[in-house]
Amino acid sequence: MARATRAEFAAVVRRAARPPVREGRFWVIQAMVVFIAGVHLLVDLQVSVDTGAFPAGIPVALLIVPVGYAALRYGLAGSAATGIWATLLWLPDLLLPNDQGHVGGDLLNLALVDVVAFAFGQLIEAERLAHSRVERATAESLAVEARYRRLFETNRSPIVVLDHQGSVSDANPAAKALLGEDVVGRLRATLFDGAETLDEQVGRVLCLPDGRDYRLDFVSLPAGPGDPPTQVIFEDVTEERSEGRRATRYAQLVVQAEEDQRRRLSRELHDEPLQLFLHLARRLESLGGVPGVPEAVAGGLGEARLQALDAADRLRILARDLRPPALDQLGLVAALSSLVADIEDEAGLAVKLRVIGTECRLASDAELGAFRIAQEAMRNSLRHAGASQLLVTVEFGANELALTVADDGRGFNPESLGEHGSGHLGLLGMSERTRLLGGHLQVRSAPGQGTVVEAAVPLDGPRPERGTVAH
Repeated sequence: MARATRAEFAAVVRRAARPPVREGRFWVIQAMVVFIAGVHLLVDLQVSVDTGAFPAGIPVALLIVPVGYAALRYGLAGSAATGIWATLLWLPDLLLPNDQGHVGGDLLNLALVDVVAFAFGQLIEAERLAHSRVERATAESLAVEARYRRLFETNRSPIVVLDHQGSVSDANPAAKALLGEDVVGRLRATLFDGAETLDEQVGRVLCLPDGRDYRLDFVSLPAGPGDPPTQVIFEDVTEERSEGRRATRYAQLVVQAEEDQRRRLSRELHDEPLQLFLHLARRLESLGGVPGVPEAVAGGLGEARLQALDAADRLRILARDLRPPALDQLGLVAALSSLVADIEDEAGLAVKLRVIGTECRLASDAELGAFRIAQEAMRNSLRHAGASQLLVTVEFGANELALTVADDGRGFNPESLGEHGSGHLGLLGMSERTRLLGGHLQVRSAPGQGTVVEAAVPLDGPRPERGTVAH
């Protein structure tokens, strides 16, 4: 049995100090004690010990009967009061002259009776305390179960309880309204598609017959021996997912509008300003070769021609960066090869392109997104890393495209990105592009240890949210 707390011990002491004086049976017990003490006193006064008419000690031992009954009925309060009362009633017998009261034997027996009174009373109190604890624990358990039941029944979210065999053992009204009145007894497989374990089902989103989206959450309920039952909560996330879809769609439209603008600018730069500068260069060249033109004027026309050609080259590079023609015509690897060559020429940086796996054409959005991610990662290395070498790896896997851009630059602490505000919008843009393609982006870097940007893009287009099931 658990050890009594200080409050419980104080309660026992208070009860022991308050005998049940208002109980009629208690006074019957005390009358029995008076009778035993009186008989013993009369025997000692009138009967000789040698006659053996009433053997010494037997009346004292008889006190155990009322003391024990008082303990059984009233606990320590009854037995202690009865023992003390018996001791007080025995005092006249103990004060008889010439040892008529058998002081030695009676004192020993009284002591035994008092010990029995207190020990037996304490044992009864301990049993009562244990019983009280059990009753209190049972009452608390019933109260908790009642509160849980009220919450279970009144919760607006559909909730079902699965037993250890995977069958629905209980369902609240919301679940019955959503899944049908016959949901109790159905197997888990009829509720959730797929063979995943419950742990793998956590966070899964289902589109149920009412047309709304619900995210699954699982809670193990306390139970007895064996596997505990599992409570399945269907959390309505329709608005949340709708908002997420709207945000994703908005981001897609923004990216699409940006790419459309890039394509239009690239075409306009190539068709008009670039051609004008080329015509201007040819015109300046022809004017410089006209007979009779002063040498100084011819030199100036030559310099103007070179400047026109330089402007034309810059416009050509700008148009290519806005929308590389090789991307649409030849694919991702060809566009990245052209970009690597241009960066080597512009920055004098050692850039290496490595292709792993069998090259294949991707969807136009995937190719464009992968190219933009690699382009932004390489531009970031040029602008911020101070690197001398750059390695671009494109790996065509069975289900996804893995793109890695690694440099040997100064590096940075990725955890401090939020402290720099717009200084890392490029990384945010790469992450958003990867997310829109259904992939994921990881940036690994440390001060003085370079930077590695890794992006994984599915080959079959954007993936739906994990576990989404449409009916």
